[in-house]
Amino acid sequence: MASRLLHRLRHALASDGPGEAAAAGPEAEQFPESSELEDDDAEGLSSRLSGTLSFTSAEDDPDDEDEDDEAGADSLPSGDGTSGEDAERSPPPDGQRGSQLLARQLQDFWKKSRNTLVPQRLLFEVTSANVVKDPPSKYVLYTIAVMGPGPPDHQPAQISRRYSDFERLHRNLQRQFRGPMAAISFPRKRLRRNFTAETIARRSRAFEQFLGHLQAVPELRHAPDLHDFFVLPELRRAQSLTCTGLYREALALWANAWQLQTQLGTPSGPDRPLLTLAGLAVCHQELEDPGEARACSEKALQLLGDKRPHPFLAPFLEAHVRLSWRLGLDKRQTEAQLQSLQEAGLTPIPPPSLKELLIKEVLD
Repeated sequence: MASRLLHRLRHALASDGPGEAAAAGPEAEQFPESSELEDDDAEGLSSRLSGTLSFTSAEDDPDDEDEDDEAGADSLPSGDGTSGEDAERSPPPDGQRGSQLLARQLQDFWKKSRNTLVPQRLLFEVTSANVVKDPPSKYVLYTIAVMGPGPPDHQPAQISRRYSDFERLHRNLQRQFRGPMAAISFPRKRLRRNFTAETIARRSRAFEQFLGHLQAVPELRHAPDLHDFFVLPELRRAQSLTCTGLYREALALWANAWQLQTQLGTPSGPDRPLLTLAGLAVCHQELEDPGEARACSEKALQLLGDKRPHPFLAPFLEAHVRLSWRLGLDKRQTEAQLQSLQEAGLTPIPPPSLKELLIKEVLD
């Protein structure tokens, strides 16, 4: 199936890069399936390549440079998983229906993987790969669906990362976990042909299995660097959008970040989930949805318990009291908690708002 898919992808790009097809010669036209695992980029990797992958490409420049060594293109800007106004994107083939089909396929595969020798808590699927032109640099942005146990109609969380982001994660984990990382393959750098259909497809498959293997090893699964890779760019972008008043755009990113954290777990403490719930509460409140904002505050208070003097406690209590009053719901318990903190001198009167907390929080 992978061979047929790559063959179709090559023909789809024929109009953009006729010179590339001519240079490939008759050997590339045949492209036997066995050759997928003979390439350096595919060493030690699974031959599975799902049929959901789609991507756009640009013409193959004869002076094609390594996409991750170009000046000014070393990292994804602020983790903007939804950015890429310069990206040449291809929409999902069937819109929302295609997204629901992907969710069901991922869920079915996750159930089957429970019986395999390598346990997979999560399933990763590269659903698209877009060539982003940001002169003078050019790189491929891979969109990955992250799916775990849940109802079949549950939509997967998504992140968008480039090769240099994966490489940085691999390098950081190698420094900290030499033993567990020794058996995990990673696609090698190439000096040329970074934007061909074959390279993008092989790297897509490699990144899927790379993340799957990291999740299968408990020592790596709980590594802070792995959680940063998934969550930190989304949180930074959501925080920036919230602070500039783009609440609807920020809400989607906060919700995606919350879903990622729920699937990954929180080995480094509750502060990032609390910040995410604060962002959700602020956006829901600004978008005139006090019920959802109050629900986020309640969830945060459950995580906090009575952790005095945690900086998030008083702002969430104040938000819960105000939202409960607005909705005509009982606020006596949280009101008493807030008053107790104020009488003990553990929080100013009035306490800082959740929005102020978001603006001042430094994500590192």
